[in-house]
Amino acid sequence: MIKIAIDAMGGDFAPEEIVKGIEIARDRYPELAFELYGTEEAVRPLIQNFDRLTLVPTTEVIEMGEEPVKAMKNKTDSSMVRAAQAVKNGEADAFFSAGNTGAILSSAIFIVGRIKGVDRPALASALPSFGGPNDSFVFMDLGANAENKPSHLYQYGILGSFYAGSVMGIKQPRVRLLNNGGEEDKGDDTHKAAHQLMKQTASFNFLGNVEAREILEGTADVVVADGFSGNATLKAIEGTAMTMLDQLKSAIKGSGIRGMLGALLLKPALKSLKHELDFNDQGGAVVLGVKAPVIKTHGSAKASAVANSMGQIQTMVKEDLVGKTTTFIKENADALKAKKIEK
Repeated sequence: MIKIAIDAMGGDFAPEEIVKGIEIARDRYPELAFELYGTEEAVRPLIQNFDRLTLVPTTEVIEMGEEPVKAMKNKTDSSMVRAAQAVKNGEADAFFSAGNTGAILSSAIFIVGRIKGVDRPALASALPSFGGPNDSFVFMDLGANAENKPSHLYQYGILGSFYAGSVMGIKQPRVRLLNNGGEEDKGDDTHKAAHQLMKQTASFNFLGNVEAREILEGTADVVVADGFSGNATLKAIEGTAMTMLDQLKSAIKGSGIRGMLGALLLKPALKSLKHELDFNDQGGAVVLGVKAPVIKTHGSAKASAVANSMGQIQTMVKEDLVGKTTTFIKENADALKAKKIEK
């Protein structure tokens, strides 16, 4: 039985949507068991069935706007810290939260622990690809590190390529660096230096820079970014996608009977597109480079996203992603030590 430690209090719609999503997952995945960490009076009344589900009472909550490291250190009985501690102690196999991103990352790095050889763990997610040979691609870093050195971006290329190959089954993943132009000399000093490190490596299949407008077109299987740019790009994509879907719906409603009839004919295609673009239908983001599976889903995630994230964790544990990553890093220690051409 795979046991997952859940921060039941993290997220915009916690604990209601978290509990609802866990109960969906409990019925969907018979090999999973769940430990919910949260305020007893807030969580217990929401639980319909305690089969393979345990409530661990906590007294504190890390709010979305709190300073991450300070909150993690000061609120030791918070649902997030207790869940991460359970993984460190071997009481659970994985850690999940929809809460404060910075606090999740701090808990993952300082409590769960960083894999030896990884300088900066990164937040990675699979995004839909609307062209090329594969349905999705790995995008990282999505905000774990606001500032990066060239060697960090280089390591993301290695970690992302390994994840795409071992978990997503992509052979010889194509890696590109997010930049403000496709030319080799584009970008600031950090990105120019990172480009040279990636260009010279034999550790992954580097195909050069990529602009933000191109990343959904299937031009890469792994897109590497610094945390600030990656997070901003991800939110821009999510916001644009949802706005366009809403505008399309409004345009159809305002187009009269012909528009409504046309919409009925297109309904299957539109539903498929919405599924591709809606983060609630996808899993969460993975913290790559730590000693256990850590999944962080969107702060405004609903029950469906929570349930899907549980399936994602089940796959990660069954495939022994962390164990394979640790072995891979040991075997490629020299490659991970990027040449010192940093500014």
